[in-house]
Amino acid sequence: MALKTYGTMGVDWEQRVDYDRLRRERLARIKDLLAKSSMGALLCFDMNNVRYITSTHIGTWAQDKNSRFTLLPQKDEPILWDFGSAARHHQLHCPWLGERSRAGIPSMRGAMTPEMGRAEDVAKKIRIELEMRGLHKEPLGVDIIEPDVMMALQREGISIVNGHALLCEAREIKTEDEITLLNMSAMMVDAAYYDLYKAMKPGMRENEAVALVAERLYDMGSEYVEGVNAISGERCSPHPHLFSDRALRPGDPVYYDILHSYMGYRTCYYRTFAVGSAPRALVDAYKRCRDYLDASIELIRPGRLTSEVASVWPRAQEFGFPSEEAAFALQMGHGIGLAIWERPMISRLVSLEHPHEIKPGMVFALETFWPSTDGWSAARIEEEIVVTKTGHEVITRFPAEELLVAGAPFVTVGGTLPIIRETEAPPNPQVVEMIAKAARAEADAGEKVGASS
Repeated sequence: MALKTYGTMGVDWEQRVDYDRLRRERLARIKDLLAKSSMGALLCFDMNNVRYITSTHIGTWAQDKNSRFTLLPQKDEPILWDFGSAARHHQLHCPWLGERSRAGIPSMRGAMTPEMGRAEDVAKKIRIELEMRGLHKEPLGVDIIEPDVMMALQREGISIVNGHALLCEAREIKTEDEITLLNMSAMMVDAAYYDLYKAMKPGMRENEAVALVAERLYDMGSEYVEGVNAISGERCSPHPHLFSDRALRPGDPVYYDILHSYMGYRTCYYRTFAVGSAPRALVDAYKRCRDYLDASIELIRPGRLTSEVASVWPRAQEFGFPSEEAAFALQMGHGIGLAIWERPMISRLVSLEHPHEIKPGMVFALETFWPSTDGWSAARIEEEIVVTKTGHEVITRFPAEELLVAGAPFVTVGGTLPIIRETEAPPNPQVVEMIAKAARAEADAGEKVGASS
């Protein structure tokens, strides 16, 4: 194992995650790409891009608010406008930012009405900073932006272009510390799956499984449990992508996807289980699902193309969907970092005609799905993979090479019931003979009645 799994504390006796290096290298990477571009500056509202550039964070409650923004001018340092008192906090506690942390409030996704002038205030702030650096005539790259802010910038004479693609390119290759944090984030989910495996039993509800996972992750230092897909029984196919309050039953399939972040770095990590026992159809589906996943993992190494990976996955029509768009995400690979979905994206929908080269430093998840022949159960597995200089390393370690059965085995007077068994057992030979004997008796009785009449 080349990758390290450190404790989450800072210590004086071991070099662990180097957060100063993390900040420097992330910023240097986007600065370098910006210098090679035609843009004069980048303006970012996306929380993940703001964190990548400024190494600041104010909690996941702000993730979808568009309430903070940063400007990165060519050949200069980033300026951050943040939510009220958060700006003062950064001045006190983020020495790499200092007085470049300022208060600034946009329209809060339209909650502040146009006559309040917040969009114009944002545009004026940006125009002043660009003019001070002689960049106001250069294209301004933006990532996600509210329409009123974009139009206010245009009224200030600023030309808007797509800057998000540049951030996607920067975040595609991870630094050493980013990879360490992704590995540690996956380690936490390893532990959550172990607790879940021990706890699953008939009667446990999907929402209870979600609560168990969230508690374990937060106890271990998770910053944000974004979601836990808990899908059981007849809900498994087609995949609904959300949990319910359904209770687990003996013989059920159940699969989970655990998505959380540690220091901003995410997981996307599926596992499938059977409860108490597994029917043959689920065992077969799991093996098919695992084979597709292993085939794609085997291809992960520098110089390969994403089209080669996607080509080993089945066509949508082979598992019940009319098109690749309709089956999207069931057989897929995606980069993972500060966001769940980053480059490269791997799918038969796009990768066969638009391949990307696999490079060292990429970190992505590969996930596969296969429905059972019974028409309602299914298997879903996912592994996270770091691309190394010579190949790859899988960082999701909870066992998944074969289908795991959770819950205590069922013990009868004749011994333990088989792990592979159908929910409705076939009749034993004695029952078959009993039915046949009864049928013969009925036939004999009918003949006697006919003879007597």
